Amino acid sequence: MENIVTTLAGRYEITRRLGRGGFAITLLARDIMQPSKPLCVVKQLRPNRAHPRVIEFFHKEAKILEKLGKHPQVPQLLAHFQEGENLYIVQEFIAGHDLSKEIFPGKRLSEAYVRKLLKDVVEILSFVHQYGVIHRDIKPQNLMRRQVDGRIFLIDFGAVKELGTLVVNTRGEVASSVIIGTPGYMPNEQNLGKACLASDVYALGMTAIAALTGVKPIELEENPETGEVLWLQRAQVSAELGEVISKMVRRHFSLRYSCATDLLQELSTPTQLLQKSSVPSIIYPTISSVSTPTRFLTSPSIINFWKRRQVIKILGLVGGGFITAMLGHRILQGAPKETSNENNDSKILEPENPEKLKNKITPKPVSKSAIVLKSFGFEVVTVNAKGDIADRQILSANYFTEYLGNNVTLDMVQIPGGEFFMGSPADEEKRSDDESPLHKVTIKPFFIGKFPITQAQYQAIMGDYSSGLKSGKHPAESLSWNNANEFCQRLTEKTGREYRLPSEAEWEYACRAQTTTPFHFGETITTKLVNYDGNYTYADAPKGEFRNETTEVGSFPPNAFGLYDVHGNIREWCQDTWQENYKNAPNDGSAWIEENNNTHRVLRGGSWSNLPAYCRSAFRYYDDPNYGYEDFGMRVICSI
Repeated sequence: MENIVTTLAGRYEITRRLGRGGFAITLLARDIMQPSKPLCVVKQLRPNRAHPRVIEFFHKEAKILEKLGKHPQVPQLLAHFQEGENLYIVQEFIAGHDLSKEIFPGKRLSEAYVRKLLKDVVEILSFVHQYGVIHRDIKPQNLMRRQVDGRIFLIDFGAVKELGTLVVNTRGEVASSVIIGTPGYMPNEQNLGKACLASDVYALGMTAIAALTGVKPIELEENPETGEVLWLQRAQVSAELGEVISKMVRRHFSLRYSCATDLLQELSTPTQLLQKSSVPSIIYPTISSVSTPTRFLTSPSIINFWKRRQVIKILGLVGGGFITAMLGHRILQGAPKETSNENNDSKILEPENPEKLKNKITPKPVSKSAIVLKSFGFEVVTVNAKGDIADRQILSANYFTEYLGNNVTLDMVQIPGGEFFMGSPADEEKRSDDESPLHKVTIKPFFIGKFPITQAQYQAIMGDYSSGLKSGKHPAESLSWNNANEFCQRLTEKTGREYRLPSEAEWEYACRAQTTTPFHFGETITTKLVNYDGNYTYADAPKGEFRNETTEVGSFPPNAFGLYDVHGNIREWCQDTWQENYKNAPNDGSAWIEENNNTHRVLRGGSWSNLPAYCRSAFRYYDDPNYGYEDFGMRVICSI
């Protein structure tokens, strides 16, 4: 990449270029200082002159972006810094697609779609306008629909673009050298360099018109006498919504809604222009129930602002709908109790009537904290027959964080329910008979650790780690099944939630992540993707490195569910007692436990010391529950 370094600030490893404009280069990067190497977006800004006043203005504007990023539907500002002549903004990566994939010429969308769109965006824009910030470039390309839950995000603020166009005039004043905006979406006053809050209202109105008419805004005719946009005759829309949108796009800003909050009030009048959604409440909550959390309302200035706007009343009228998840396999298929908790900015779940722990675990009464779902983006790779990466895909997943004390946390990833074929087909290379017969299993939704339990996590719960710490980020090793089971019991007692080892079926389902190949990334395996004994090969892949020890969790790409280290690194204990094959195995995903017949317990996943064939998704191993060898570890499940 021309004029682009591979690592910024010693931590942001550039993966590839996402785009390039007149003001900035947009890059996809990984934060190598984080165990899971989360993806982020880096914007390299190129001001005309790195004058001290420009740098001062840069930091000032970055602070504004940091405040805006506190809203759950605005990408968080992760860092801002200068290297050489360039200025850098690092923001949260939102996995999904922009609305230009939904709103485009020739396609007319329904009034229901537009009502929902307005409700979502106006809620976000009200928060932005509260800070006096003008976005200046609202259009479909700057509205992202997050893949994991379908929520709308507002991205690419004008402030970011302006930072790349800063100059200092002869009086030492910082100024922008260009007008920010997009023709067709940009109102007259903005084109003259005098943008105001009502300019964003105009752009959002033109976005709604583009959706209703299927016509590019710049191609719409204007009334020759008044200059007003002529659009109603091209759309099928109710009189109420048509009147609101027409007011949003009045030629003169004084005739529009003055800001997004005024528009929000209009949309929340007793006519209930935006009706509540009829989507069942077990899916995802609307932003009206979570996007204005208490932490936004705690400062006196914000409280007074929202009181003046009567937003408490507004939220009661606008809220109550639910966003349908974009990906069906991401939807919880159970029936968790959903609560509205304004202290959080994400989905809130409370366990409802949890079953008693298996293996006679009886938790002490503990006050359970609510589960707050967040999402993370990650890159999934697929390899060809020789083990070379043939494809890359950006995905995202939901998770919640359990706080274990002493600054130690545990991330639990949401796994959707579904069906899969457990075991290996007869033609899979180096398979064993104990992986037969191939049989269909139905799995209920659950949460599972993003990583194997680390040494730091084990020590936080158990109080000591007798094997000696390599690093808090290495997996806990030399664990017996009894050690693993006791860890689950203590974690359950600490959190008040049921934690346990996965069943064999749950483990394999989570490992495969809806794939049927020997490994979740394809037909073969390499030491660039997995920690195993690279002196041996599988299929057509070459030999590789033998590290002779565990690696830190998250050192290799995850599977499509967002789980790391499911192949290699450390073997993971399961609940099940060992069975020689799958004849008469449960088909409901439950653990197969027959303690009277066999006390040996199952391990899955392979390890750093294993042959590559032992790291396959279907491979099974077992050992005495009292023994814990140097490549035995664990991963936990939380059922809701």
